[in-house]
Amino acid sequence: MIDYRKATVPVWTLATSDVRVPSVAGDGPMTAERLGELRGVLAALADVPIATLEAHPLPDKLDRSRGIPLDAASPLAEHLSQLVTQTARNSSTAAKATAAGENLYRIVVPAKFAAQVDQGIICTMGARGVPGGIRGPLVGPNGKIVGGVTFMPVGKAAAGGAVLTVAAPLVLMAVAVGVSAHADQKRQQAIEHITELLEQLHEDKLDDEHSALDGCRDAIDKATAILLDQGKLGISLGLDSAVHAINMALGAADRRLARWQSALDKLPAGEAVEIATLTKSFPGIDEEGGRFRAHLELAALATALKRRVNVLQAVDHAQSNPDNLFESFTRALQRDQQRLDELESGIAGVLMRLSVLELARPGGLRPPVFTPGEVDRLMRATHRIHRLGDEVTAGGRPTDVAIEMVRDRDGSLVVFPAVPA
Repeated sequence: MIDYRKATVPVWTLATSDVRVPSVAGDGPMTAERLGELRGVLAALADVPIATLEAHPLPDKLDRSRGIPLDAASPLAEHLSQLVTQTARNSSTAAKATAAGENLYRIVVPAKFAAQVDQGIICTMGARGVPGGIRGPLVGPNGKIVGGVTFMPVGKAAAGGAVLTVAAPLVLMAVAVGVSAHADQKRQQAIEHITELLEQLHEDKLDDEHSALDGCRDAIDKATAILLDQGKLGISLGLDSAVHAINMALGAADRRLARWQSALDKLPAGEAVEIATLTKSFPGIDEEGGRFRAHLELAALATALKRRVNVLQAVDHAQSNPDNLFESFTRALQRDQQRLDELESGIAGVLMRLSVLELARPGGLRPPVFTPGEVDRLMRATHRIHRLGDEVTAGGRPTDVAIEMVRDRDGSLVVFPAVPA
């Protein structure tokens, strides 16, 4: 999203509580590589989360529909405005970069602390042709490496070390909205897949499951808006009912996963399996859609919704304990994480086991005679089943997490889904 061909941008170093570290940033300009090294050093030297905030020119083309809008009176917008206004008085770089009032801000949480924050929600994106590589930040819209941007530090220094700007509410709220937007993006993708599948299947029970989960969105959206305005959640929102529906869907996903794992365990080791045997436990696995595919997408939708609810609960918990924002936030995020991790890793394991199965021709007393249509069906089924492993997201190495925010002249914000930095 950011145009990294711009020359110089200011960068703030933000801490979530009072902390003093050796002055490693200096006063001169930095390259992107140097900024990355700085994040790692600060993360190693400090026991509290330390983030960096960059102010980039607003891109010409921007799809705001992917983000969550916040008005100028929201806490995140107010904290960002205060930071920009105060530092612009003492920094010509910050004043020049933010003078127009419209900017794209990018906050980055180092990998050491990002692992506590995103809880496995955000994974690295593999770089094609580079085993184990990920996409770096200095990539233009056409996917090609572009010239490096220069970062100008904005901050304060003191004898014996650097005093970092304490901005716990800003970091907390930016991460909360970014992770929530990321989870909602996953929800939208799952909804699109499920809708298409159920139109083909005409399964009333699956339609009911889908409707119950999709009906949670209104309560979650309202709860998000209220919490981001530092309000309190009430029973009238219907969030409790939404959480109940999500938990019911997760329970169904757990039961289906157990049946899938049991069915795979019963298959004879090292022997080819007939498609008819496979479809008894995995209905429609040999088809383009099928009930098995719908069950996978329902599990993905329930997981995405649960992750978003987890963020809401974490924000609610953190705001009730304003003197300990980030630690409360990360503790609350960890509560249900183990169950979601186990469900997702279990489903991934099933898909991988299915993808390596050898499919056998239909058996019988006499050698079967295949028609050309039957041969084509067997080949298509084999191809589809073997491709199931391609859909498994391999766990990436720990990565910095970035949240981008567009700030308009009136102070309002649009916060985009968190991504690997």
